[in-house]
Amino acid sequence: MKLCRSRRAVVAAAATATIVGGAVGCGGESQTTASSSADAQKISVRAGESIQAAVDRAKPGQVIDIAAGTYHESVQISTPRLTLRGAGTGTVITPGTNGKENACAKAGEGICVTGTEKKKASDVTLEQLTVAGFKKAGIHASRADGLQVLRVTARDNKLQGILVEKSVRTVFRDNTAHNNAESGIFLANSMDTEGGALDTQGAVISDNKLTENRIGVGLRRVRGVTVESNRITGNCGGVFVVGDEGVPRGGALTVTHNTVTGNNKYCAPNARLPFIQGTGILLTGVEKTVVTNNEVRDNHGKSPMSGGIVLFGSVVGTSNSENSIRDNVARGNKPADLANRDLKGKGNTFADNTLDTTEPKQLSNT
Repeated sequence: MKLCRSRRAVVAAAATATIVGGAVGCGGESQTTASSSADAQKISVRAGESIQAAVDRAKPGQVIDIAAGTYHESVQISTPRLTLRGAGTGTVITPGTNGKENACAKAGEGICVTGTEKKKASDVTLEQLTVAGFKKAGIHASRADGLQVLRVTARDNKLQGILVEKSVRTVFRDNTAHNNAESGIFLANSMDTEGGALDTQGAVISDNKLTENRIGVGLRRVRGVTVESNRITGNCGGVFVVGDEGVPRGGALTVTHNTVTGNNKYCAPNARLPFIQGTGILLTGVEKTVVTNNEVRDNHGKSPMSGGIVLFGSVVGTSNSENSIRDNVARGNKPADLANRDLKGKGNTFADNTLDTTEPKQLSNT
């Protein structure tokens, strides 16, 4: 058998093999391995190491695997097709203590996915990790396309658990948002500018558990969203669909097959809204929204927005129009299971809901 000519030649050949995804035998012959290509797409981060350092050196399409542990930092992402994958709830990202601050940390947020108007942050995935204790949002995405947030826990943040604005085709699935001071999940056209509703191009909020927040799911000036099969309980309000006088109007979305129960926490009023307590599903200033096949029970309060499923005129005087509330089970809500407090609204219909009380009492349900 012919021996390799030198150790240097073997090392050089092996380096070449690493680049092309294969192993090299003596004489420079390539021996492919099934795992090399997959391994080359992964960057591993262990407890005590920096997630941001891994993100900074990652290339589009790579996966960053983060071991269980507590990571004291904020993470700024703009690389497309990047996946940030933890080991489950034991992978915890909390505010940093070392004084090294990126833009995300300076904003008081945990993970930031940030694109620009001309170049969106595309196809980023965040999964199987916890973001906790940030001054603002646990996760904040802006100008993203195809963002997926999967099996993430967002808890104890001082504003939103998960906030996405100016973004399209977002998927939130199997997440837990608990004890955030504002919304568990908040999807908006923009947090800081006025304007018409954003077409989200099929955003999906499904199978999430949203508890002890101010609002479970908040939708502001958006269209084309599906809110489906979420468990929403123990918040001040369950689902808030919010529009205003902007054109196009907020709405043209679907809220279906959610369980919205016991959202009876008290939240104080702010500059825009009265106090919130005991609201199941609220529509305010929106159009062409379908609320169907939800279970809405035992939401109790004395706020102007309290009740099971409530139509409420927006704070800027815009009425609801052409919304359909049908085939829901709404029982045990107070002061009413189904309340229309927007009597200037036009074309709103209520049909085949299972309920005990309505406001006004003569509200048609056929």
